[in-house]
Amino acid sequence: MPLVGVKFPTLGDVAKRTDPNGKIDVIVEMLTQTNEILEDMPFIEGNLPTGHKTIVRTGLPTASWRKLNYGVPQSKSMTQPVIDTCGMLEAYAEIDKDLADLNGNTAAFRLSEDRAFLEAMNQQMAETLFYGDTAKHPERFLGLSPRYSTLNKNRAKTAENIIDAGGTAANALTSAFLVCWGEQTAHGIYPKGSKAGFQHTDKGQVTLEDAEGGKYEGYRTHYKWDIGLTVRDWRYIVRLANIDLKTVTDEDLIEYMVAAVETLPDQKMGRPVFYMNRQLRTRLRNAFRRGTNVNLSLGEVGGKHVISFDEIPVKRCDSLVNTEARVIA
Repeated sequence: MPLVGVKFPTLGDVAKRTDPNGKIDVIVEMLTQTNEILEDMPFIEGNLPTGHKTIVRTGLPTASWRKLNYGVPQSKSMTQPVIDTCGMLEAYAEIDKDLADLNGNTAAFRLSEDRAFLEAMNQQMAETLFYGDTAKHPERFLGLSPRYSTLNKNRAKTAENIIDAGGTAANALTSAFLVCWGEQTAHGIYPKGSKAGFQHTDKGQVTLEDAEGGKYEGYRTHYKWDIGLTVRDWRYIVRLANIDLKTVTDEDLIEYMVAAVETLPDQKMGRPVFYMNRQLRTRLRNAFRRGTNVNLSLGEVGGKHVISFDEIPVKRCDSLVNTEARVIA
């Protein structure tokens, strides 16, 4: 019965979760990550059953100086449709009914499983937001890094919004992102006619089957999250790429962040937020503590201490790894 203890909770799991008074204990989630991008991203219902179609303006009309008795040529703007698809992230939790009912803590035990599944799905979503590549994983959605993946402006316009930090170490680099969230800039999407956000459905008591075909009664819970990302105006996202934590200095990081802020056409178009991993954010907090940079400040947003750069919040995302490949032309 190799699946027991791997896919399904065991008596050992119950024992670990039960305190000396026989109650389900509060679990210290050692695997919990901080991915604040999930708290910031606004969501809009897509206009397609599988995602969202956006019309992007790719060229402006021409205007001409007119002479008396002469007309001007006709002109029009150029547009291009862009379709972003949603990914469907789902999971099922199944547990032996008798196991869950031990000590009369059925609801509490199942709730402890819910927290674990929610955290796992949060981590999956955050990872996909940064690194999801539909060319490699068509069932997911396209994340930020694949959209800003080349320094060659002839290959992609988004190259103009990548700031090269100069790191060259193979698979030992990281990135930071400045995202200006807004209805006309970048936002999350969910399929047309569906529900937004994480969905949790208690399927109640069902008949389960073990690895050898034996049947037993259990509880089943279904978790579902349909989500996608659309970038309506690529100019409102900036990637600070090729950051080598071993060589980048505090001064370098500040310089790159200044450049990122100046790259945004207009901050008033949305709500700008910096995202970086724990190591980079620690650098900023230490720079603030030393009082070495006037761009940094520390305040409180939603009851949390948040460091800001030029009044733009700097949030932590553990899904941004330190093992990125170098972004090249």
